[in-house]
Amino acid sequence: MTAATVAVLTAAVALAGCGFPDAVTGGKPRSPKEAIRVTPGDGAKDVRDTDRIAVRVPDGRLERVAVSRIEDDGSTPVPGRITPDGLSWRPSGTARLAPAARYTVDAVAMDGHGRRTARHTTFTTFVPPHRLVGFFTPEHGATVGTGMIVSLEFNRPVADRAAVERAVSVTARPATEVAAHWFGARRLDFRPRTRWRPGTRVSMDLRLRGVRAAPGVLGTQRKQIRFRIGRDQTSRVDAAAHTMTVWRGSRRLATLPVTAGSLTSPTYNGRMVILERHPVTRMDGDTVGFGGEYDIPDVPHALRLTTSGTFLHGNYWAPPRTFGGANTSHGCIGLRDTQGGGPDTPAGWFYERSLVGDVVEVVNSRDRVVAPDNGLGGWNMPWRRWRAGSALR
Repeated sequence: MTAATVAVLTAAVALAGCGFPDAVTGGKPRSPKEAIRVTPGDGAKDVRDTDRIAVRVPDGRLERVAVSRIEDDGSTPVPGRITPDGLSWRPSGTARLAPAARYTVDAVAMDGHGRRTARHTTFTTFVPPHRLVGFFTPEHGATVGTGMIVSLEFNRPVADRAAVERAVSVTARPATEVAAHWFGARRLDFRPRTRWRPGTRVSMDLRLRGVRAAPGVLGTQRKQIRFRIGRDQTSRVDAAAHTMTVWRGSRRLATLPVTAGSLTSPTYNGRMVILERHPVTRMDGDTVGFGGEYDIPDVPHALRLTTSGTFLHGNYWAPPRTFGGANTSHGCIGLRDTQGGGPDTPAGWFYERSLVGDVVEVVNSRDRVVAPDNGLGGWNMPWRRWRAGSALR
């Protein structure tokens, strides 16, 4: 609502409160409800998204009408216009009302006797029983590595992928081409052709409110997520040589001895992205299909690489000669560490220098290349194939 509109509304309310003698105003004044008729009615609930907002006067003319949709982060004006005869206001275009929202209507009108009336009404739209919600990564305000892929996991299957994809945009400053890719009906990822440039600022706009994702399923989110790309760090694990080389841009920081997956449980090949950082975590073989082969309650300096359970972590239980000499794990990559996680160990050194979004690439392992949807493995997919996964192409 503009300042001018507020001023007019305030003045009109003051006039209505003070009133005028009938002799001056020419008859008994109408109530605001009679003078300005608003649809949906004041206090209406569960208004359908197919209903339309209308403001009318029986005579005289409308002077001002301001309609707003109230959201968590403020209000959004609803565009519309007063008809040339001044008797009605209707919204512009054919946009539907948003679900699970509150609307306000403020109107000022002058009747045929020169009396000014102001009216304020509110109504709420229905809350759909099947709402679409997207859970996103990375977090708002995060600083992440150059390999970060923006990912949305939806709580319900999306039938109209094109409609949902149109409602999500990922932009960067400085500008770079970003493309979307669907992994099934519940996951939508975005990435550039190559890794982000350090210092890039990325925004994701979710405009899912009112989007029909499937029959009976409506979006309710309206959010903007911003994050920043930090320094460029990549690491290359050579499973055959039992080493990991860490790079900052083109400068090699270190080559560290590691132990990777054994012959029977090799580590995935390919590029993986650090998903989570845990100073300490529990690793239980039951949760990843290894039965009771291990259950370690205090694994230090743990960096998750895949959703299936691949970590790069500290290892205090293997003999020192294992690192750089043998592959003995169940698929993870181990760095020498102490129980409790010493800061001066290889694992502690690497953990302190790592960000969510950093790329770790594994080569010369006996396993297959990690699947593009296992964690943020989309860097293993050629750009042309990635772009082909958009619903808008």
